[in-house]
Amino acid sequence: MQAWSVEWPEGLTPEGELWAETIKPLANAVSDVLVTNEMPFGHWHPTRHMFNVDRAREWADIHERGLDALSRLPFRAVISSRPILSKGKLVNEAFALVDGRYEFLHQKHYFPAESGWQEQAWFETERSGFDVAQIAGIKVGTLLCTELMFPEKARWLGRLGADLIAVPRATGLDHRMWRTAASMAAIVSGAYVISSNRVGQHDDASPRFGGGGIIVDTDGNEVGMTARWDPAISVDLDMTLAGAAKSRYPVYVRAPDENPA
Repeated sequence: MQAWSVEWPEGLTPEGELWAETIKPLANAVSDVLVTNEMPFGHWHPTRHMFNVDRAREWADIHERGLDALSRLPFRAVISSRPILSKGKLVNEAFALVDGRYEFLHQKHYFPAESGWQEQAWFETERSGFDVAQIAGIKVGTLLCTELMFPEKARWLGRLGADLIAVPRATGLDHRMWRTAASMAAIVSGAYVISSNRVGQHDDASPRFGGGGIIVDTDGNEVGMTARWDPAISVDLDMTLAGAAKSRYPVYVRAPDENPA
């Protein structure tokens, strides 16, 4: 089985010419797993501090439409996230579509609050916890964007037996921290780390997303990174390596009170 990382354009809709062009590199991935970027459809809305319920509803609606498009992709499983309007704010919910069936994975817990990423004003968390799920025959944990910066969460997912940590994200042009964090997440968990990102910019008030989907193996080695000329890359998931990594340093080392979930 292969797992795929992508960089998909800002403002993507789940239909039309841009969608057809975007998914073209993925035509022959029938038995594979795809990790998309964070909330992949529509324009990025939390650019300003003030929450806008109309924009939030529009964003949630396009992702609801997008579920059908994602389920039609030639993958055994698609891992993504979507905004869901609830109680006057949004939740950012990670999910998997397994043979077209929707499975809840995780809701985002940590939200930045700065120019371009005013997520604290737009999002809340309704379902707490960091857990793993059996997806297409492998154990998958999810960290949504900023959560990758907390290696104790990756370590916890490794404790739960994660073979793969999926990291949908929406980040800017500087890849340095994200590449380091992805490698560290793999080192402390003994899991593959697959992250995908947006690319492009909607307008001058919006962030410029930097693409650069990342694949890291179970030893923390970066296997590949997407680019404008190579927007979809994959790795063969070797479950033997993922299992062996759980018994290696530093994964096996336990703190007496370790329970960061």
